[in-house]
Amino acid sequence: LGHILIYKTKMRSYRERPIRYAELGTVYRYERSGALHGMLRVRGFTQDDAHIFCTPGQAEEEVLAVIDLAHFMLKTFGYEDFQTELSVHDPANFSKYAGVIEDWEKAEAALRRALETRGIPFKRYEGEAAFYGPKIDIKMLDALGRGWQGPTIQFDFNLPKRFDLSYIGPDSQRHPVVMIHRTVLGSMERFVGGLVEHYAGAFPTWLAPVQARVMTITDAQLPAAREVERRLLAEGVRAQGDFRNEKIGYKIREAQMEKIPYMLVVGAREAEAGQVSLRVRGAGDAGALPVEEALRRIRADAEGRAPAPGKA
Repeated sequence: LGHILIYKTKMRSYRERPIRYAELGTVYRYERSGALHGMLRVRGFTQDDAHIFCTPGQAEEEVLAVIDLAHFMLKTFGYEDFQTELSVHDPANFSKYAGVIEDWEKAEAALRRALETRGIPFKRYEGEAAFYGPKIDIKMLDALGRGWQGPTIQFDFNLPKRFDLSYIGPDSQRHPVVMIHRTVLGSMERFVGGLVEHYAGAFPTWLAPVQARVMTITDAQLPAAREVERRLLAEGVRAQGDFRNEKIGYKIREAQMEKIPYMLVVGAREAEAGQVSLRVRGAGDAGALPVEEALRRIRADAEGRAPAPGKA
């Protein structure tokens, strides 16, 4: 409702169309305990909520823009497999829906044309629309092939009428607003939970919470290793030092279990030569390299948003 109240603070003109408001909002739902499922279905979550206020003639272009943004975001995070659903009204029982049939038909046609324009395959579900408007749902597929709710594009014919939302048209008369609700990532918690399953924990370097771990073989290399860690952090690499008095094999196995993309080992020879022994997740030992070269490789991987080097 906050976006609607902002919209109603003054009379709006057609020249301002479209108006878009967005926020990160926390939502609470009392899901039954048996329906809760890790981070994928929770009782409290945060979602990227937005509402678009536009004219009827702008609706289809706005839908296309949201579809493009949603696909860009999904592909940026490495999703290639997702399913798209178009939910429309039940023609045998329109009385349960808000608004008038003519507006619903126009909205459903705009959603359908937008999907067809982008060449996106979709399934049409008759009678699955919410009472207030038709919608497009894009579902991410997890490791088991299950679909989880992601981006949503939904018309709302209920709230604009209840709150008397309008704008002044070129004819100087008031006209009803078309309101579109959208989320791109949906629930942040569910999206992150889906990412963990999608990558089996082996995030691409640009996304990994810890991109590189610096390890010592003995305490004698501690000053050199700390300097390597400092240089990585100064260059924006999310680095972490493992300077415990443990065997190097144990440290490496632990980093592999945590699926750290890059491991930089500093032994006596590396410390003396200003080098590190670089290990890459999924590829193994890359040999001894100057610290600057190791840093260049890590940054190029992260900045290029390349696929994960491996999931081993």
